[in-house]
Amino acid sequence: MKKKVAILGSSGGNLYSLGGKEPEKLLGELLLQLESAGMECNALQFIAAKGSMDSVKESTEAVLYVWDEQASKPYIKLEGTLKEVNKEAVKTDLEISEKINNGEIDGLIFMSADPNGTNKNAVEAAAKANLPATGTGGTSMAAISSKGVNVISTSGTTGTTNRTRAVTFVTSLSKHWGISYRPIIGKATASDQTQETSPWKRINIRGMMLASLPGFIAMALVLALSKIPALSMLGDVFDLMINALPIILAVIAAKQVADLDDVSIVAGIVAGVLSTGGGIIGGIIGGIGAGLLVQYIFRKCVEWKFPATTVNIAAGGIAGLISGLIVYFLFAPIALQLGEGIRTLIDTLVAMNPILAGLIAGLLIWPAIIGGIYHAAILPIVLLEMERTGNSFLGAVDMVGLVMVSAGITLANIVAPRDKGEAAVATPGFLINIGFGTFVEAAYPFMFSNKLIFAGAIVSSGLGGLLVGLFDVRGTAYVPSIMAPFLSDNMSGFIIAMVGSMVCAFVITLFVNLIAKKKARNKDELLSA
Repeated sequence: MKKKVAILGSSGGNLYSLGGKEPEKLLGELLLQLESAGMECNALQFIAAKGSMDSVKESTEAVLYVWDEQASKPYIKLEGTLKEVNKEAVKTDLEISEKINNGEIDGLIFMSADPNGTNKNAVEAAAKANLPATGTGGTSMAAISSKGVNVISTSGTTGTTNRTRAVTFVTSLSKHWGISYRPIIGKATASDQTQETSPWKRINIRGMMLASLPGFIAMALVLALSKIPALSMLGDVFDLMINALPIILAVIAAKQVADLDDVSIVAGIVAGVLSTGGGIIGGIIGGIGAGLLVQYIFRKCVEWKFPATTVNIAAGGIAGLISGLIVYFLFAPIALQLGEGIRTLIDTLVAMNPILAGLIAGLLIWPAIIGGIYHAAILPIVLLEMERTGNSFLGAVDMVGLVMVSAGITLANIVAPRDKGEAAVATPGFLINIGFGTFVEAAYPFMFSNKLIFAGAIVSSGLGGLLVGLFDVRGTAYVPSIMAPFLSDNMSGFIIAMVGSMVCAFVITLFVNLIAKKKARNKDELLSA
């Protein structure tokens, strides 16, 4: 049978700043880990105040959460002043103590509980029944232990998160009962877990690159602003941001691999700072290493019954330090050379024949994004180019070959759609492409429904890439189309390339639509005759 657990406590003083002010998230994480361990909540009394318990008054607004046995989830029993909620909580405390006395509870989890007040009866019953208990809140846990409760692990709240606290609690109870438990990391429900949470399977370079894109765009904006004479001092800011890119990627990588909230973020920052010498590739290596080590160190520390605060400090600090030092002394030179090698290869190919390079890139970029190659191969190269100069040859091809071509196709379907419904579909896509420099997929319905429009998109993209090569443009996508020329190294050349590809796509699509409408009209006339 499943072990039944009671959750008792409050949003606390220090806990309030570390998850207590969002009680539903706090409880949700705890219930998730209990489910993963094959345990279940059978009683709940959680007082959530609208402020830290260190400074609240009786008139402070508060909420009492209790357990809904039929729905198997928490629900709000009372909302009112803290005085009113505490009074009602005493009744819940008596109910929980009866459950303990009746043998309906097997263990307890305390979070900033009040063993001399709203949790008095449950604590006394737990001590009498010799139930195992775990929890956080240094002062309250000391008092609970002094009342004879069988406290199997305890910790302060400092440095903990909802996830790390929950994992620590459930790990302690699991070891006490000899239950197999694998913490849920990065999943929505325990049923999604399928008993496999290997951090190696969460390594996704493409996801890391995509998530870091805002940092690269911010760098490109700083570069553009630094070209204005009055803002020339931003050149130093641009250099600083280049050095910050590996840290951004390290944090994203560590968070993705470990997904232990603030702990993995801190580990990523520490590793990233030490990995800057390896560029963005070094940052990715450092972040992945930190994420892997965070999980390992965290689990080991919990198994060794370290306090939750110490677990977080060890996992976040030591994991980031070890991974960062390995990159700093071993991988940084290799990673830097690898990045430089890729950039040099791209520059060499472009320098040999920029027009041909642009044409080929333009012709291939639509098949690449449709085939799923773009985000896996092209985007990382774009970001590697941007790491050094703030803009990219392939980034410019992206803007003219994908964004502007999509804008041209959707605009033609607004001006002369084959049927009225197509205009409604095309309008949002056009506005997003022009206004935000993304959502090239808006052209898919029209491209896939007509081979001539599909071919026109590739031809228009090839033309745009050719113009990018002709004017030797470096730029970026994912920004408003009006802003894109200002972020390039050749404003006039980029404008010509953007307009050229858009007009070409517009004209081809318009021509195809007009012919299709004429054929449909002739067919209707024949049928009516």
